[in-house]
Amino acid sequence: MLEMVSAEKRGLTMTKFLKNFAADESGASAAEYALILAIVGSGIAVAAFTLGGAISGAMNTATSCINSSTGTC
Repeated sequence: MLEMVSAEKRGLTMTKFLKNFAADESGASAAEYALILAIVGSGIAVAAFTLGGAISGAMNTATSCINSSTGTC
């Protein structure tokens, strides 16, 4: 059968739970690692996008030089 717990005891238990929850820092480490991963991933994505544009521009310039009849580039 279910045991009835007094409201005072439940309040103390909830207060203890909230204090322990606020003091627990194990989740903070995971959040910090996730933030670092997001920053590094964003940096890699921006670098890849920029490098892709630079390579595309260089290839277009090379193609134009090869196809031009003047021979000067």
